Amino acid sequence: MKKKVVVGMSGGVDSSVAACLLKEQGYDVIGVTMQIWQEEQLQQVSNQGGCCGLSAVDDARRVAEVLDIPYYVMNFRQEFKNKVIDYFVEEYLHGRTPNPCIACNRYVKWESLLQRSLEIGADYIATGHYARVEVLPNGRYAIRNSVTASKDQTYALYNLTQSQLAHTLMPVGDYTKEEIRKIAQEHHLPVAHKADSQDICFVPDGDYGAFLQREVPDRMPGPGNFVTQDGEILGTHKGITHYTVGQRKGLGIAMGHPVYVSEIRPETNEVVIALEDVYSSFLTCNQLNFMGMEDLKEPRRAFAKVRYSHKGEWCTIEQTGEDEILCTFEKPVRAIAPGQACVFYDGEYVLGGGTICNYSEPCKL
Repeated sequence: MKKKVVVGMSGGVDSSVAACLLKEQGYDVIGVTMQIWQEEQLQQVSNQGGCCGLSAVDDARRVAEVLDIPYYVMNFRQEFKNKVIDYFVEEYLHGRTPNPCIACNRYVKWESLLQRSLEIGADYIATGHYARVEVLPNGRYAIRNSVTASKDQTYALYNLTQSQLAHTLMPVGDYTKEEIRKIAQEHHLPVAHKADSQDICFVPDGDYGAFLQREVPDRMPGPGNFVTQDGEILGTHKGITHYTVGQRKGLGIAMGHPVYVSEIRPETNEVVIALEDVYSSFLTCNQLNFMGMEDLKEPRRAFAKVRYSHKGEWCTIEQTGEDEILCTFEKPVRAIAPGQACVFYDGEYVLGGGTICNYSEPCKL
């Protein structure tokens, strides 16, 4: 009997080819687009590269017709609002830099979609992520880097659970982007030349401050002071939600030389400015998720990334609390932002990771 797999189809070339590859491998494939966002500018969001707009649905449906597979649109708007939008807003209001894609992957694309897929008799869900799922010699499931480093998406997948990984297929991780587009062309998929999605799907213009102003106008922090580490007032900022650690451009403060955001203090509505770029040799993270390893019984050397675009740095990780890891880097790392993820690797495999809570003192739990 064929194994049944639900493929999350965003209307892009990667998820479309994922469905194509799995059908060729003999799976009973069902295509599903997750309807997660609604607003007046829905078509605009989609046209700018979103993965949940009207044209995304149209593209995915056309691909499903070419592949001759069943296709459905499932409504996950409430889950997306609760787990992604609300989290995104709260993190910025508290002076942190969120990563909504990680939250969406764990709690919407996997937790909600997987649950609904299992309910309709599916054995797996699949996506078009550039990553691979493998079972390690220790018996644990882990995400492995894709064959193409330039498209690797393992960082945003570190928070998946063992149960989720056991029911996950990622066929695209075995190919380069060029190979994926070639497969799409060979199978006459209408999205073969569609541009990749960019930025956060619900903030297509990249203006997070404007988005927050629309979402929670009554809770937005007003102007406050730019200050030095010692508290000297340097000027006025337009609200802490407009800044992140390491930021240099767009500060709106003229000092005659480059300055950088080194800290955001929501409790006093202050943005701390430094004269030098912001580097740190360690961080602490919590909200841990272990993947390739069951736990961290003793310190070990690992390779860590502190943001999606970070090339990574060698470090020593040790557990300093029930839900806290101290990460000590062998070379200082730039712009470690609380709220972002720190993901640990052993070679090509994800060991686990957590949410960065500090880079100057232990986490405040």
